[in-house]
Amino acid sequence: MKFTLEVIGFNIESCLLAQGAGAHRIELCDNHGEGGTTPSYGFIKAARQKLHIDLFPIIRPRGGDFLYTDVEFEIMKTDIKICKELECNGVVFGLLNADGSIDKKKCSKLVELAYPMAVTFHRAFDRVNDAANALEEIIECGFERILTSGLQPTAFAGADTIATLMKQADERIIIMPGSGVRSANILELAKKTGATEFHSSARTNIKSSMSYNNKAMNENLVSISVDEAEVRSLVKLLSQI
Repeated sequence: MKFTLEVIGFNIESCLLAQGAGAHRIELCDNHGEGGTTPSYGFIKAARQKLHIDLFPIIRPRGGDFLYTDVEFEIMKTDIKICKELECNGVVFGLLNADGSIDKKKCSKLVELAYPMAVTFHRAFDRVNDAANALEEIIECGFERILTSGLQPTAFAGADTIATLMKQADERIIIMPGSGVRSANILELAKKTGATEFHSSARTNIKSSMSYNNKAMNENLVSISVDEAEVRSLVKLLSQI
């Protein structure tokens, strides 16, 4: 059985580290503190030029909820067109209505616009009011996969729900566990859920290389990167299943 590991890339260095460690796909994001927003044109272009593995930028114009205005929807459409022009392999997005249901109208339009790129419905899924119904609607919209933690803060906590979603999906759509996926739990998560694709940040903090620091600013200038050893471990474990 073939397994796939998707790793989040919050900067170009982490993308290259993840690729070098054996990751199969990069979800490209900006703004870790916001939970991931659409990366800049320059970032997407650089990643596409330097990566030979699949590249899926997130299409999320802001942090917060997933209820978008018409203006924000137009921004998302433009960003998807840019990703297509830059020859990305796919995009990641999700839109909800105020009642927690899937915004099928807008989602379907974005899926159509993204073609022939693949499309993933991201963890907006974990905010839906009815997971079983949302799954069917996402399939109807034409998405290729759903990234989910099983409506819980971590995928391990939501493993039972993910397993239920896997059975309901019945290979009509990929269910990809994400959030808190690490080498310490990925084998058990695979066993519990039956999933074959996994999403991990493999995150680590990098201290600033600045020799001068204005202490009056009271800042901790760390940046987010990928733990290369963790990615290698995740890939190795999956290859042994």
